[in-house]
Amino acid sequence: MISSALPRAVISRSALTASAAAAVAAGGRVADLRSDAWGHGILSVAHAVTMAGAEAVLVDSASQAEALSLEGIGAVVGIEPDIDSARLYGLPDDDGVLLTDPVMRLAGRVMSTKRLRPGDAVSYGYTHRATAHTVVALVTGGYAQGIVRALGNSAHVEVDGRERPIVGRVAMDVCVVDLQGEDVPVGTEVTYFGGRGPAGPALAGWRSVTGLSVAELVTVAGSHAEREWES
Repeated sequence: MISSALPRAVISRSALTASAAAAVAAGGRVADLRSDAWGHGILSVAHAVTMAGAEAVLVDSASQAEALSLEGIGAVVGIEPDIDSARLYGLPDDDGVLLTDPVMRLAGRVMSTKRLRPGDAVSYGYTHRATAHTVVALVTGGYAQGIVRALGNSAHVEVDGRERPIVGRVAMDVCVVDLQGEDVPVGTEVTYFGGRGPAGPALAGWRSVTGLSVAELVTVAGSHAEREWES
């Protein structure tokens, strides 16, 4: 039984520490922590990047800067950041390459599965029909949480270490994944992007499909998911 239809933004403490160190070592003084550190959580990222040697962090408002100053963190507004955000957050660069491990992993869970016969359609509008006998999974996470509608029939997720396609139209809180003939238990984790498996650089593909930047995609997803931490 799944208690929530929200995906989880799982933040890795070890990846954050390593990525912050790599980003600061690559050069620059000011890290971009606007929009709640791109959906990663401003306070934790601020501590990590300043511990790594950043001189200041860029935030959205003077009130945020004041709050961080109480934590002993130098924060500024209205200037240009110069620490590489792709390295800091472990995101694909302009060439789709990960220079550091992803800090955030966006994960949903299988709510139910269903067997399809050739010709059976999924989701509303019937934009996808099975071409062979297969099994599909209803997965937590939809366009209200940043899994953009354009990703339907155009992107893949990671299930048990393998890439599986999102099929049909993405709904508000759920989407459908083709397990391509296999089956998995209810509750199985599904990774949209991030982690160390094949979904690690998935945001590069999302960028191509949606026309949105990696920064926009990760920020929206991280801001609308249930945030959790792992080592």
